[in-house]
Amino acid sequence: MEYTIQKLGQLAGISTRTLRYYDEIDLLKPGRINSSGYRIYGQSEVDRLQHILFYRELGLSLEQIRELINTASFDRARTLSEHLKQLLGKRKQLDLLIANVEKTIAAHEGRMVMTDQEKFEGFKQKLIDDNEQQYGQEIREKYGDDVIDQSNKKLKNMTQAEHEELTRLTDELYSTLAEAFKTGDPSGELAQKAADLHRQWLTYHWTQYSKEAHAGLARMYVDDERFRAHYDEKQPGTAEFLRDAVLVYTGVGQSEAN
Repeated sequence: MEYTIQKLGQLAGISTRTLRYYDEIDLLKPGRINSSGYRIYGQSEVDRLQHILFYRELGLSLEQIRELINTASFDRARTLSEHLKQLLGKRKQLDLLIANVEKTIAAHEGRMVMTDQEKFEGFKQKLIDDNEQQYGQEIREKYGDDVIDQSNKKLKNMTQAEHEELTRLTDELYSTLAEAFKTGDPSGELAQKAADLHRQWLTYHWTQYSKEAHAGLARMYVDDERFRAHYDEKQPGTAEFLRDAVLVYTGVGQSEAN
C-alpha cells in the first residue's frame, strides 16, 4: 500500500513537516514522486519510519539513527529484537517505580511499613537497568557475566546510607575532576584526588578492586565513544584527562599519560 505524505503523517502520528525534514536530511526519502509532484511512500518507507520512531523513543539522535539504518549491515529482524528487549527493560523499570510509589502511599497512609531499603529499590534497579542497556554488552565482554552480575547485586543491596554516600561521592568526583582538568596536569594533586575518588566510587560497584582493572576501565572511557561523550559533555578532553590521571594513580601504563 502507498501513502501520500499527509496520509503517512496521520498513520504514524507525526507532522508532514517532520517527514519533509526527514527527507531533507536523507533519513527517510519517499519511494517516488508522482506526476503531480507529491511524495509517495511505499511499504519499505513505512517500515523504515517505524524503525526511526522506535529509535527516537529510545533517545537516539537523528544523526545516530541515520548512521545506524543506512549501514549495509542493518538487520531489521535483529533490530526489532533489540527494540523489544530495550522496551521490556523500560517497562520493568516503570513497574518497579510504580510499585515503589504505591508502597510509599500505603506507608504514608499507615496501611504498611516500608523499610528504608524498599524506598530506594526502584531507583537502584533503574541505575542497573540503564547501565545494562547502554554499556551492558561491552562491560560483560570485558569483565565477564559473573563480575557484572555480582556488581549489580551489590548495588541493589545497598543501604540507604550507602546510596546517599555514593550520590555524594559521585558529585564530589565530577566537581573535583572539572577543577583538576583546568590545571592541565593529570599528575597534579587535584587530578590524583579525582583518581582516588574514582577508585572509591568503583568500590561501590565492584566486588573486588585492582589497579589493572581500574586502568583498563579508564582506557575504555577514551576508546568507547559513549563513555567519552559522557565525560566530555561539558568539557572536551575530560575523558583522556581522567584516563591519564588514573594511569598515574595506578602506576599501570604510565607512558600513555606522558
